[in-house]
Amino acid sequence: MTRLFQTNELREVHSLDGSWDFAIIGEDELNLGQLTYTNTLIVPGCWEMHPDFLTYRGRGAYRKRISLKKKTSLRFVFKGVSHTAHVYLDGQILTEHYNAYTAFDAIAKDVEPGDHELIVIADNRFGPDSALHIPNDYYTYGGINRPVTMEQLDELYIERLAFTPIWEDGKWKARIQGFVRHLRDGGKPYRLQIELCGMELELVASSPNEAGISCMAGTFDFDKAEAWSQESPVLYELKSRLVVDDAVVDDLIERVGFRVVTTENGKIQLNGKDIVFKGVNRHEDHPMVGSALPLQLMALDADLITNMGCNSVRTSHYPNDERFLDLCDERGILVWEENHARGLSLSQMQNPNFRWQCKQVNREMVEQHYNHPSIVIWAILNECASDTPEGREMYKEQLEQIRGLDASRPLTFASHHRDKELCFDLADIVSFNLYPGWYGDEDPGELCDLARGWADASGGLGKPMIMSEFGGDGYYGHRDASRVRGTEERQSDILEANLSAYTSRGYISGMFIWQYCDCRVTEGTDWLITRAGTQNSKGIVDRYRRPKLAYATVQKYFKR
Repeated sequence: MTRLFQTNELREVHSLDGSWDFAIIGEDELNLGQLTYTNTLIVPGCWEMHPDFLTYRGRGAYRKRISLKKKTSLRFVFKGVSHTAHVYLDGQILTEHYNAYTAFDAIAKDVEPGDHELIVIADNRFGPDSALHIPNDYYTYGGINRPVTMEQLDELYIERLAFTPIWEDGKWKARIQGFVRHLRDGGKPYRLQIELCGMELELVASSPNEAGISCMAGTFDFDKAEAWSQESPVLYELKSRLVVDDAVVDDLIERVGFRVVTTENGKIQLNGKDIVFKGVNRHEDHPMVGSALPLQLMALDADLITNMGCNSVRTSHYPNDERFLDLCDERGILVWEENHARGLSLSQMQNPNFRWQCKQVNREMVEQHYNHPSIVIWAILNECASDTPEGREMYKEQLEQIRGLDASRPLTFASHHRDKELCFDLADIVSFNLYPGWYGDEDPGELCDLARGWADASGGLGKPMIMSEFGGDGYYGHRDASRVRGTEERQSDILEANLSAYTSRGYISGMFIWQYCDCRVTEGTDWLITRAGTQNSKGIVDRYRRPKLAYATVQKYFKR
């Protein structure tokens, strides 16, 4: 299951989840025909969950045999491979992809009937080729960590749909775009039929661009549509059918909601109503499954988060699995989704791969998750070198890229540079990562007031402000009347002081606690060596989702 709703009624889509053969690949080994598959691993999954590969960092080959009854073109869709993938069919390379947290596809044209061998080489090594996956305060697992499907295609297929709701003159409109990929040059005329809110619409084809993609678009009135909101998350199926010579040759279904997000008068609005984010930062991590969370654990996370009184989630620090985003759509949970980059210094941002890897993940994040009404903020580059002139140019470049892909959502980034920040003028929302009570003894309220002043003086005047990270370590079960650092009591005290300060300040438009659950981090030197047990233990629940004392403290502020 790749989504929580049916995405196709006509197109043949087959899940490839399940058992795959697995082989470790040595440093200099690359001959696919000589690999020895000694293990069987489950897809989706992380190889660190196998007792032989608990801390393995390297390359591994996954093999799946497929059988076709007729000649056809195939599209393999990988929702996530960590962190670099090379895909082969019958020994021939189809594609390669970088980044564990966005989807990609591999297309094989005119595949003959019979048996075939699909091989995916996954690589989670750190090195100069990887600018974003580095030793960090979360763990880069290895393997095919999200679902895989195989689709059978004709000469044309609908690659994606983009739905942009518009509130105008007291009624709902929407701009609908359909992107059709051409597997061959030429072909017959075609059109795209759209069904939404009981209306039958049609988009007319345009000429394909150099990549073989044509875009069809139209703006339509939807007078009877109901708004998507936190209280009433109304969703609609957007159905599309590709028609050639009056025959339907392909289809694609998306799920959408009518809502608009604005930033006016120093506040953030959903459908014209001021909102305040009461949320947590969430990592995709669990000791039993790594980053390959099954739907049941995603639903448990959503249940615990909303039971805590939260109305929002920040996807720290990468795009999330679409099934979790589907849950947020269904439950009215607001989402701040951000690209994949955390804590990079200027020298790391000057890695020659940084720009193109960021550009790719930005494009894939926005295009793949565009239709989720729950996503109300796009963000980039958490705690990177936005305090330098060189870094500013990269922030500007990426914010402009995302604004060009989607002008309907506000943009932000989480900064820890205090009064040295140089990029607040580039964003729509100013956001601060500050840890009073943990990394320093500052008073949370006084520090928050200082932060507002820093923002106003450096390009953020009049913009909404979010406290995007705050918190402290609390080791589950470590309780002591002394309330010393690391006890559950001390963590609860820190959050009490922070939440008391932020919820009483009218200029605060949101707060995201660091973090929802404890998570595994990379074993390393320098500051990473301070993470006891290679864990970031600032979770309100532990890695197994057991609530700490702080859970009730958060409830007291977020539920009232």
